[in-house]
Amino acid sequence: MKRRMSPVAVLALILAYGASAQAVEYKDVNRTASQISFTYKQLGQRVYGTFSDFEGTLTFDTQKPEAGHALLKIQLASIDAGSPDANDELQRASWFDTATYPVGVYESTGVKALGDNRYTISGNLTIKGTTQSVDVDVVLKEQSGIGVFDGEFILKRGDFKIGEGEWAGNSVVSNDINIKFKMVAPQR
Repeated sequence: MKRRMSPVAVLALILAYGASAQAVEYKDVNRTASQISFTYKQLGQRVYGTFSDFEGTLTFDTQKPEAGHALLKIQLASIDAGSPDANDELQRASWFDTATYPVGVYESTGVKALGDNRYTISGNLTIKGTTQSVDVDVVLKEQSGIGVFDGEFILKRGDFKIGEGEWAGNSVVSNDINIKFKMVAPQR
């Protein structure tokens, strides 16, 4: 005697297959294709800069974004703020103090799906021995088996003691630093 599946069971199997067929997982970060940049105002003029040396790990499943995890480690001495003098100044104790704190770290603690491939990633950012909670808005663009995670947030440099002493406040350098990144991860 042949057993027949009920229409409800058939529908459940179809939906389960369809959901798993659409699941996309990304892992690891392609350092060469990824980038971290920032803008701020100095004496009223907009200044652009980058960090060239960083590494990241990523585990992200589009069907289970809440289980995602990201870890980013930035070598702060790799900053390029547009001139050798500025780069040297930013290594000093009043700025990043790279001799004592060479690495900035962001580690996610949660991911919230917002719809339309947009997410908010919550995590902890540690710079100069200070850790603050930071939420990052991210858009995922899927391109030929590669996930491009574009994100942006405002870093309050005073919260991390970046620019102390004569550099404190907003009179010369803005407290708000707009951080933008593009993390590229292959589909697994």
